[in-house]
Amino acid sequence: MHFDSTSLTLISARDALRRGDFSARELVEACLGEIDRRDGDLGAFLGTRAEAALAEADQADLNLPLGGLPIALKDNLNLLGEPCSCGSKILEGYRAPYDATAVARLKAAGAIVVGRTNMDEFAMGSSTENSALGRTRNPHAPDRVPGGSSGGSAAAVGAGLVPAALGSDTGGSIRQPAAFCGCVGLKPTYGRVSRYGLVAYASSLDQIGPFTRTAADAALMLQAIAGHDPRDSTSLDTPVPDFSSGLGDGIKGLRIGLPKEYFSAAIDPAMRATIDRALQTLAGLGAELVELSLPHSEYVVASYYLIATAEASTNLARFDGVRYGHRSADAGDLLEQYHQSRGQGFGPEVKRRILLGTYVLSSGYYDAYYLKAQRVRTLIRRDFEQAFSKVDLIASPASPFPAFKAGEKTADPLQMYLADIFTLAANLAGIPGISLPCGRMAIDDEPGVELPVGLQLLGPACSEPTLLRAAHSFEQAGSS
Repeated sequence: MHFDSTSLTLISARDALRRGDFSARELVEACLGEIDRRDGDLGAFLGTRAEAALAEADQADLNLPLGGLPIALKDNLNLLGEPCSCGSKILEGYRAPYDATAVARLKAAGAIVVGRTNMDEFAMGSSTENSALGRTRNPHAPDRVPGGSSGGSAAAVGAGLVPAALGSDTGGSIRQPAAFCGCVGLKPTYGRVSRYGLVAYASSLDQIGPFTRTAADAALMLQAIAGHDPRDSTSLDTPVPDFSSGLGDGIKGLRIGLPKEYFSAAIDPAMRATIDRALQTLAGLGAELVELSLPHSEYVVASYYLIATAEASTNLARFDGVRYGHRSADAGDLLEQYHQSRGQGFGPEVKRRILLGTYVLSSGYYDAYYLKAQRVRTLIRRDFEQAFSKVDLIASPASPFPAFKAGEKTADPLQMYLADIFTLAANLAGIPGISLPCGRMAIDDEPGVELPVGLQLLGPACSEPTLLRAAHSFEQAGSS
């Protein structure tokens, strides 16, 4: 049977499976075929599980919400019996002894995992150039990055290799690569999705979320993975709404805030023009655009990189070469084994962040740096609380610039960190955010090159239904 799997959404694929247009095996075979043909150049996947995926497809229950639908996983999510490298040499040889809760829930909903996607090492990066296992390219411009740290998942969905994938978002690692690769990326409210089985980077910031082609598909994925988990003490013990039920209700009367700090001169002018057109589309749908201020935005990058690196320093202490992963063959005593194994196993960016985090937690510096950053975090959260007392959602670019060329920012870590300047605050505040494609922008000195632009929408805690409704309304306006 011949059909184009690259244009399928989750919902269109589900409906076609249930009509009998093709079988689950044929769909999985089509996706694996696309990966075989195209991923050698793209580099989105670190590995596939073709035999297991096809066996699961043969047993698929098409009555389940995601029955027979192929997905991919960022390689920091444990999948029973499979490698989980986190894009690092230090986890070579490790195979997951259990399923992450989000993965188990996708399986229970009928989804079929076809493979694991590339990522910045331990989710530390904004371009997927920090992976120790190879480079991922942007599907729309091979000389450019796919964003990060979930660049493999974003590229896989953006290229049409799979209709959906999971990623993790600690400071924008779902929303920014979704913007660069032209797909939808949803970061749920902190605690909405269990982190059990996600290899931790910064535990108070990490959140698992989906990459999809549409907002309706994101709602379907979130429905499957959301909900309380007693194995994650930070997971929210609140009812999970039906994320799909109100998608078609429109956004007339919705108040959308435009923070002046997020619409500064730092934004690429062509990107600003694309975002402005998207905002006018929202206004044309009946939304009211309201200018507002998030006054502590200038401190977001500094506070984030103190808190995140401090937590990373603690979380990554477990990778010591003793129980699993890389162990140095030429170490003498135990201390030397720690030094050698970690020195050989971790890449430069991970080492940089561990050192910074250890420093800010050290005696004499804890109050001056880490504690102060936590206090600023409270101020940032209060900024959002005050803003959401006046508006329903907040809109901004997902990134100040489009996908940049490979190698362009690797020599200047601060410039790389600024790629997430519009996404970091949502993680500090624990609120949900979504990036959705809102057009393309031309590159002045590269005739014929047009890069995707992502519109970011943020909402108060547990406002995913409103976020998804606004995103769906915007998509429908663009396709009508």
